Amino acid sequence: MSRNGKQPSRRSVLAAAGGAAGVSALGFAPPALASAGGTTTEAPPFAATAIQPGDPRYADLTVGLNQRWTSSPDRVHLVSTTEQVVAVVAQAAAARRRVTVRSGGHCYEEFVYNSDVDVIVDMSEMNRVYFDAEKNAFAVEPGANLGDVYDRLYRGWGVTVPGGMCYSVGAGGHVAGGGWGLLCRRDGLIVDHLYAVEVVTVDSFGKARAVVATRDDTGHLHDLWWAHTGGGGGTFGIVTRYWFRSPNATGTDPSALLPKPPAEVLVSALAWPWAKMTQADFTTLVRNFGTWHEMHAEPGDTPGLVSLLNLNHISGGEIGLLTHITGDTPNADTVLRDFLAHVTRGMSISPVRPSENSSDHGPLANFFVPRRWSWLKATHYLGTSNQVMTNPTLRGDQKSAYHRRGFTTAQIATLYKHLRAGQLDNPMAQVVVSSYGAQVNALASGDTAQAHRDSTFKVLYQTNWTEAEDDAVNLAWLRALYRETYADKGGVPVPDQQTSGCFVNYCDIDLSDARYNTSSVPWHDLYWDGNYARLQQAKAYWDPTDFFRHGQSVRLP
Repeated sequence: MSRNGKQPSRRSVLAAAGGAAGVSALGFAPPALASAGGTTTEAPPFAATAIQPGDPRYADLTVGLNQRWTSSPDRVHLVSTTEQVVAVVAQAAAARRRVTVRSGGHCYEEFVYNSDVDVIVDMSEMNRVYFDAEKNAFAVEPGANLGDVYDRLYRGWGVTVPGGMCYSVGAGGHVAGGGWGLLCRRDGLIVDHLYAVEVVTVDSFGKARAVVATRDDTGHLHDLWWAHTGGGGGTFGIVTRYWFRSPNATGTDPSALLPKPPAEVLVSALAWPWAKMTQADFTTLVRNFGTWHEMHAEPGDTPGLVSLLNLNHISGGEIGLLTHITGDTPNADTVLRDFLAHVTRGMSISPVRPSENSSDHGPLANFFVPRRWSWLKATHYLGTSNQVMTNPTLRGDQKSAYHRRGFTTAQIATLYKHLRAGQLDNPMAQVVVSSYGAQVNALASGDTAQAHRDSTFKVLYQTNWTEAEDDAVNLAWLRALYRETYADKGGVPVPDQQTSGCFVNYCDIDLSDARYNTSSVPWHDLYWDGNYARLQQAKAYWDPTDFFRHGQSVRLP
């Protein structure tokens, strides 16, 4: 089969377990699968195995990236087809067993791994990426990690989707939450290119089935598609496939249906030692970063440039600035130079070459002098050198904010105080301020479930550590930093002229806790603002028994 050939299709609506002959929750012999390159291979024989306590694999399959969260389910199902997912879900629904789903394992909270879960559906074996001629779109299964998605799309057809940086994040939760990545200002969010989604749902009678919903559908099917453009995972069903085709794409040539990445990118990395950083210079740096993004937030304004200001804790030694600009940006070198001049204007200290460990993104010293690299090489390097994503021992906690305008002077002073706090000695504690806006803001807030369409930058507040004995000090530090930064808003970035809420992919259970969110804005409005009511209506239709749920899933109306 050629890579442009027709992929064996599955029915849009599959029978429940009782109608799928030969299917059991413990697995069956799956059909042959076609890879992106066109070779035909058999699915792994263990693809539908149920892993139970006592199995040597059990411990590794009942914990995610964040080692704070563990579980002890009856079984973990490794599935490889939609039919198997339908069977597993139908059996669990009939037995009234609590189900959660894992794709890449990067959920920041205990939504997958917790004490209540009975059955975990592990999607890691559903990892195909291929062109589906029948739908004239690229199919991506939820267990495919982003690194493989980029590789397969680019090597096979010279296209990409504007997803996240970290190679090991699974497509399943990343897409459902809206996504974000280094091409966002040029190409928008990954969900802006979502054409269709296949979801295993459970109706009011407990019957499981798989449904395909597309961008072109109307009524409840369109609502199901829309809910997966930022409504978050674990609410409406289990995604078994995504299909991607850009809304403005025409024809049937696969190489013209998604954005083409730039042939090369220009990467820059600067650092400022904490030992020389005064509060005045810190204030100037953070304010300048914010004002540049306020000035360039409109669609089409400097779309090729994305930058991350890594405000690392003082124990990390340095503050870093990583900037990535597409090589197809007109006068890219000049654009980068002007950006760096704006960000550093008025500082009394000059940037230096980053040390080997000054960034969450690994050794960047060789980018002190901006370097041109192929897009694929830069994507591999920046995606796999991230120390957090490659460390299997980490515990962590994260919080987020979208900003329409930059930090106030008081907020910057709060950041400065907490990043220099002596009670914490952790180089993995940081605040990452990332570019947003431009093409992201080309859509209206209701066009997708991802409502944040007028922001200028996004903020990740995070700390990671390795030992359980350090939980309390890290959690206390992060909570105090976040609460005090937004103290005048009730401890969270409520939607107002300056901020617009939080990123559901950086899920934060504290937003639901009155001890930490003292504002009048509930957690769901921080994630989805005015889109929440529509998400609730989709929930009521597609999951009327609340079968799929977790600590911050969309609630029934």
